[in-house]
This record gives sequence, structure tokens and C-alpha cells, in this order.
Amino acid sequence: MSMASRAAEVIGWLESQGTPAARDGLARYGIPTEGAFGVSIGTLQKQAKALGRDHALAGELWATGRYEARLLAGYIDDPAQVTAAQMERWVRQFDSWAITDTVCFALFDRTTHAWKKVEEWSVRREEFVKRAAFALLASLAAHDKACGDAPFLDALPRVERAASDERNFVKKGVIWALRSLGRRSLVLNQAAIALAARLAASTQPTERSIGKETLRELKSASVQRQVTAKKAAPSKNKTAARKTVTLEKKATRATVTRKGRR
Repeated sequence: MSMASRAAEVIGWLESQGTPAARDGLARYGIPTEGAFGVSIGTLQKQAKALGRDHALAGELWATGRYEARLLAGYIDDPAQVTAAQMERWVRQFDSWAITDTVCFALFDRTTHAWKKVEEWSVRREEFVKRAAFALLASLAAHDKACGDAPFLDALPRVERAASDERNFVKKGVIWALRSLGRRSLVLNQAAIALAARLAASTQPTERSIGKETLRELKSASVQRQVTAKKAAPSKNKTAARKTVTLEKKATRATVTRKGRR
């Protein structure tokens, strides 16, 4: 069977699994219903396991432009075969938070290009491309267990620069990233809380909202117990601690400067 035939077979299966009620329900979550079948995420995930990793089939499914077909493509594509060019092609076609978050969380964060794309996309203007930067950062924080704290500390200034973006999908991505970093380790929790406190004190409404919402979670007893119980990676701990001190010193200088200007 050709790859096009396999993709057509999967599309037929999606059509058979969809319901009008589920499709119409997508609109309540801000997801475009045009091109959607109305298949539940649980059903898609089961089918993805049955299909297994398949880079070629993922490409064919993505090319259909159908909502659930693209979600399925994100679940089954092989991260080892995903190129930076493919990531750029796909991100330009992101049209909802659901596609953005699923592809970043299930696929893109497992590629060797993930950190570079966080850097590139965080300064892009397109709403879902910019959201992808922070969805990807949050996904790395959740999944990359081997990574030390240093790269995440380096990413905090990117979070801070994006915190003034008033667009809802970007704002939610920034909050997700900052929360995820603050849950990863004690060092990152302290650095994320310091950043959230600065944002909470801002006169800019979006920054203030992000800061207050993040502080409530990261300073909660449950999160503090979680991060205190975690052990930082031994080879990275000293570097991460030094970076935390540096960020705190910069934050202190910035606060003093702002107060002096008032």
C-alpha cells in the first residue's frame, strides 16, 4: 500500500470516529471547527499507539490540513527524523493553541532542534509561533530529565521579555513556561519566583497578571514540598546556582534603578 493510500485509510477511520457534538464542542475552547472530525484526544492517542512512529505517514497526514489528522501527525512522527526546516514549515501553519501545544509537547521538544527554536520563535511576531516558543520551553521543562538547570535559567529573560504581550494565547504560553520552570527544581523555583515577583509589581497589566498568577502557584505549599524534595543534577548544580545569584543581583539592580526614577 502506498503512503498516500495509508493516509487516506487513516482519514477514513477519523471520519468514522467523529461526532457532530464533539466537533461543535471544539468551538467552546477556541479551536476552529472547519476541517475537524470531532474525535476525542483519548481515541487519537490510542490510534497513535497502534500506528507507531511513522515519519512518512505523519507528513502525509499533516498535509491534509485536517485538525485531528494533524494532531495524530504530532503523536506518530519520529523526533529523530524531524528537521529544523520541517519544524518551521509546521509552525507557520499552526492555527490553534491545541495544535501548537500538542505538537510541541508530543514531538518538537524531543528533537535536537528544540532549544534553538525556543530562541528563534520567542522573538517572532506571529501569535501561535510565539506561543510555540513557550509551549516548547514548558515541554522541555517537563520532559528533558537529563538537562541541568542552566539552560532554563538562561531562558528566563526570554520569558520576561514576552510577558508584556497582551495576546491571550501568548500570555497563556508564557504562564505555562514560567510555572513549568518553577516546578522543575529548587534553584529554578527560586529564580522563577524572583521573576514573577518583578512582574507582579509591574504597572503593565499583562505582566502584573502573569506575575500574580504564577506567584500563587510557585509559592504554594504543595509546589514548595515538590521542589524541595527534588535533587538537582550534580554536574550542573554549581553552575545553576551561580546563574541564579547573577539573575538575582541583576533583578535587585533593576529594581533600585526603577525606584530611583520614580
